[in-house]
Amino acid sequence: MTDRSIKFEDLPEEYYALGGRGLTSTIVAKEVPPTCHPLGPSNKVVLAPGLVTGTKAPSSGRISVGGKSPLTGGIKEANAGTSFGQKVARLRIAAIVVEGKAEDNDKYLLKINKDGAELLNANKWLGKGLYEAYKDLYNEFGKNVGICGVGIAAELLSANSGLCFNDIDGLPSRYAGRGGLGAVMYSRGLKFIIVDDTDAPGVEIKNEELFNQGIRKLREALTTHDVTKPGGALNSYGTDVLINIINEAGGLPQKNFSAGQSDQAAMVSGEKKAEEIKKRGGAGQRPHACHPGCVIQCSEVWVDPNGENPVGVLEYESTWALGPNCGIYDLDIIGELNRQCNDLGLDTIECGDTIAVAMEGGVLDFGDGQKAIELLEEVRNKTPLGRIIANGTEYTARAYGVWRVPTVKGQGIPAYDPRAIKGIGVTYATTPMGADHTAGYCIATEIMGVGGTADPRDVKKSDLSRNLQLATAAVDASGYCLFIAFAILDIPSGLEGVVESINGVYGTDLKVEDVAKIGQQILDTELNFNKAAGFTKAHDRLPEFMVLEPLPPTNEVFNVSEEELDKVF
Repeated sequence: MTDRSIKFEDLPEEYYALGGRGLTSTIVAKEVPPTCHPLGPSNKVVLAPGLVTGTKAPSSGRISVGGKSPLTGGIKEANAGTSFGQKVARLRIAAIVVEGKAEDNDKYLLKINKDGAELLNANKWLGKGLYEAYKDLYNEFGKNVGICGVGIAAELLSANSGLCFNDIDGLPSRYAGRGGLGAVMYSRGLKFIIVDDTDAPGVEIKNEELFNQGIRKLREALTTHDVTKPGGALNSYGTDVLINIINEAGGLPQKNFSAGQSDQAAMVSGEKKAEEIKKRGGAGQRPHACHPGCVIQCSEVWVDPNGENPVGVLEYESTWALGPNCGIYDLDIIGELNRQCNDLGLDTIECGDTIAVAMEGGVLDFGDGQKAIELLEEVRNKTPLGRIIANGTEYTARAYGVWRVPTVKGQGIPAYDPRAIKGIGVTYATTPMGADHTAGYCIATEIMGVGGTADPRDVKKSDLSRNLQLATAAVDASGYCLFIAFAILDIPSGLEGVVESINGVYGTDLKVEDVAKIGQQILDTELNFNKAAGFTKAHDRLPEFMVLEPLPPTNEVFNVSEEELDKVF
């Protein structure tokens, strides 16, 4: 972006059979100085589809985004399910690397198609919400393009700004949201990336027979497992099916992590939401896929009471963060807050944690949904208060002198209180990503009984967290949705199918036992980057209040020892 030049490079041999998180973290670790300022000229943004993204493999439409995070100060990977990544892969592009920093005041759009790429001026979209901007972009570039963009939050260069991708209806609702990578992209001078895969050559598959055998096995596992099958938990109620489950376990954080349960939680549950979507009709839809080819279809389209103004999906994390965590139990208020986050380019988890901390600090009252909406208008108007809110939970807590700050490595904690569910707390503490439930989803085993069973309150969780972190890193590299893990942890042939599908595409000879090794290589790369950036064991800890303050109704504290945390890696 320094001289606004574009070049295509052959994939280095050392990067062959790397994709998604495996490729983004490798490039970032090799090319970005660990001690650089995240918004300075030395950082980069890397976008990479997964290994099988762009093929007909089921539920494989993931794209990873990597860089040094303005929020955590460490390496970051965030990913999303979207047709954008599939289009990039079908153009046989392994990664898009955005480097340098434009020195003028203009902002740009990168347009990519089978004939090459070019940079266009994007100033006319500055200050626009993404719902309006995406409509404009589709009108200008055609209905079949994929869009990646950053919103007003990124224009503020805020640490809570994500990269927004289109869903299958063209809504700006699929986010690589965590870690502030939207600000990194915008600080390069880049506002949008448009991908047109018309007449693209498609993904080269070295062994079609093996590939087809693999995806048959995986599809069979996904369509028979109780969590992922048609009519199963995710398909029927979406990720928000967990509201009632985690509330019952006493681990659904309420009012800035001051309690783990509420009788009102059922008002925003997946069951309630599915009922409302059906009742409202119109543009509302459930189930729904985030990208073409998904067989799980855990997504949805939330609409207003008239069945209009579609928001996109209200995920479990988003519903919790903008709802119970703020003392809000009204799906329409939550839906409007989610719309604002999508429109502004804010990560919903970090935003919900931020609003709750602002409530704790007296900026507004718990449960005041209207004031919460007004608070996000401050971001839209780029006011001083809006800048504070857009910079996330920890920044806002410092501004208002709040002690109960639910962050690890500067990133807001998601929707499972680790005092009631210990394993997920071990993941929050030790993942190089900052507090991130997807980095090693112990909830699968601790609460859902997937991949075995574990007592949520057992403090010996280093092995469980480590093993799931290794598996997750490998899945994040594959291009498959993380939710395939529910099936492949319980059905061995499903995991065989994943490995066979990758071997089919690349002509490799990976074995099932190599999955953990691949995950370890990725995590070693990330951990080494963070160590060079100044991270120590002291950063692998949960906030003090969780160690000292009992969580009603279980009255548990986070009592996993530091020795157990240090055993993970």
